[in-house]
Amino acid sequence: MSDVTIAVLTAGVSDPSSTRLLADRAAQRTADALAASDLSPTFRSIDLSTIAVDIAQALVSGMPSRKVTAAIEDLAESDAIIASTPVYKAGISGLFKSFADLLDNDLLIAKPVLLAATGGTSRHAMVVDEQLRPLFAFLRAIPMPTSLYAAPEDWGSPDLGDRTSRAAGELAIFLRNGTGPQIAEQNWGRHRHQFGGTAAGAPQSVDDVDFSTDLMRLAAGGEREQGT
Repeated sequence: MSDVTIAVLTAGVSDPSSTRLLADRAAQRTADALAASDLSPTFRSIDLSTIAVDIAQALVSGMPSRKVTAAIEDLAESDAIIASTPVYKAGISGLFKSFADLLDNDLLIAKPVLLAATGGTSRHAMVVDEQLRPLFAFLRAIPMPTSLYAAPEDWGSPDLGDRTSRAAGELAIFLRNGTGPQIAEQNWGRHRHQFGGTAAGAPQSVDDVDFSTDLMRLAAGGEREQGT
């Protein structure tokens, strides 16, 4: 069986954490959806509460610690992501957003992401689609059509289980079809990339820079090609 790696990214700080519980349920349903295929999932847990201080220091200093770097590498090497955050005062977790601010803009291009959140009231249900979805869209990832939100009253409802199965099924389809890697490979050259970035394929030396582009010709004092 072929292997796929799924990063389970959570920002819950309580113990036990409902945010982690929702992510774990989504992970299990994804494994179930892949069981009938030739894919065997491996899950990598990224618990942001355990590196919260390191994340804050990295934001201030611009120098991520070994723990933060390892978490970013786990995301980069994953084939898909299950991202789960608590909602506080009508917004996603500051810890989750702070970690996202450390990510290279090229890191998650075309990676499928299952979005999930938990909160103390159903009034926050739209936070997932209003805040979490645009965040991953900016990072050029591919959020699944179905998102998950769980308030306290939802845990005993069959509707949450149905939505979890549906979202997990969508993620499994992307993994089976290999859609993300195909899109990333096809469009990589059409994106602007951060020099020295942490994403695979990012230019790291002068040999990786395409000096034939209009931008590089202009920077070198040349002119754009006619008709472009």
